[in-house]
Amino acid sequence: MLVRDVIEAIETLCPPSLAEEWDEVGLIAGSPEWEAKRVLLAVDPCEATVREAIDGGYDLLITHHPLYLRGTSTVGAHTPKGAWVTDLIRAGVSLYAAHTNADSWGTAQAMADLIGIKDARPLVPSEEDPALGLGRIGRIEPKTLGELADRAAALLPKTPAGILVAGDESAMVETVAVSPGSGDSFLGLVDSLGADVYVTADLRHHPATDHLWAGGAALISPTHFASEWPLLPKLAGALARRLPGLETDVSTIVTDAWVSRR
Repeated sequence: MLVRDVIEAIETLCPPSLAEEWDEVGLIAGSPEWEAKRVLLAVDPCEATVREAIDGGYDLLITHHPLYLRGTSTVGAHTPKGAWVTDLIRAGVSLYAAHTNADSWGTAQAMADLIGIKDARPLVPSEEDPALGLGRIGRIEPKTLGELADRAAALLPKTPAGILVAGDESAMVETVAVSPGSGDSFLGLVDSLGADVYVTADLRHHPATDHLWAGGAALISPTHFASEWPLLPKLAGALARRLPGLETDVSTIVTDAWVSRR
């Protein structure tokens, strides 16, 4: 099995055409013609996950986030990211990113499945396939906001920053919207769709407080890493089913910026 076989499987599930215009997805380092028997999936391409892929003897590192989202003029080893690329190529490990195309396919759906949302539909349906798109909204078995937050905390990866909750924790919630990663741009949308609670990350003070003070949906905010991590086992399982014999593992290294909480 070659890297190009894995790429073909990923891009059948998550077509690059689903990616946002500003995004950069696809093969970052290595070759489509290199062998790919063992694959590691991670949220971020960084020193820790690159070292995990190399030391673990993997052939391909698939990350959710691109390495060079804003572009670069050098991959020289005198820069941190250039050093990672150099180390990967020396070790014969390819690097591939599936970002907003994977979001439309499965990042929000993975979160929806995790917390028990039924009949989830996209917040922003894709023109290419309305069953896909960014975010998800649907219904859960009614529970209190506090109970839903506890469920999320129990099922998502543990991070130093933890999970933030805004709203009356004793209030019953049933309609739940999710948008893993940075989702404050959808605050108005989830209210217009009748959400009782919105699960998303990276909420800034003013958008969040303005939303809440205007009577908006309650908020549950895990970290960026934790909210997007459920995509990895979902994608790993889908690849394993499409490519029998491919060994897939999911990194559990927490790659949030925050390392402790006081």
